Amino acid sequence: MSRLSGLTVLVPESRELDLFASMLESEGARTLRCPLVTILDAADPAPVEAWLRRLIAGEFDDLVLLTGEGLRRMMGVAERAGIRDEAIGAIGRSRTILRGPKPARALREIGLSPGVSAAAPTTDGVIATLGTLDLAGRRVGVQLYPGNPNDKLLDAIHGAGATADAVLPYRYASDSESEAVADAIRAMADGGIDFIAFTSTPQVDRLVKVAAERGIEALLKAGLGRTHIAVAGPVVGDVLKEMGFAIAAMPESNFHMKPLVNAMIRAVEARAIED
Repeated sequence: MSRLSGLTVLVPESRELDLFASMLESEGARTLRCPLVTILDAADPAPVEAWLRRLIAGEFDDLVLLTGEGLRRMMGVAERAGIRDEAIGAIGRSRTILRGPKPARALREIGLSPGVSAAAPTTDGVIATLGTLDLAGRRVGVQLYPGNPNDKLLDAIHGAGATADAVLPYRYASDSESEAVADAIRAMADGGIDFIAFTSTPQVDRLVKVAAERGIEALLKAGLGRTHIAVAGPVVGDVLKEMGFAIAAMPESNFHMKPLVNAMIRAVEARAIED
């Protein structure tokens, strides 16, 4: 018999959601997926992958990176497409223009040195810095961020005699996704969820925010009080404890997905959770 058979587990949307959910399902659990983050991958990864393949093919001379999140999301797409190393190599061969310290930090995370930093961490700062560079005839890849098509920046690139190829690698959660979070809160309050699994503190923050927006704080308190809480590590666990909730399962070390699943199994086997 599968060790989590009969249990319903609420799992957060994340970059590794499918892997985490499949681990739980292989143990017999039923998983419900919930957008417990405000930033999500692009709904359709195909344009992002196509942009990355143009990068790898050498079609860009320069890269404008506006956010660290954007670069990380692109690396996620590259990894899932099996082209991560090629993408990193192509970025390393390009001149990078960075809006601020966050994309610089994201570059260092993949082993690359930051290039040109903008005069100020704003669109105007990027444009001012581009104005000091010779862009005539160059091909510029531009990583955008949600809510801002940044025509001002793209127009400046074109006005300098270059061509721009933009990509939007992530998006913000929609109202419908926020309502899905509210539905999950109601399901917990109704006793329809056995476990909720947290892997980061922003997921807790989103639950609290949605509950406040929908006026269902009491339901959230009741739901977390009757739902067994699993956490990937002590940081998110401490946040929930400070809110007054007990932790049913947490890895003793190696705070990753597989140890989290194993901690949940141990809780079940110790009769902390009943089918």
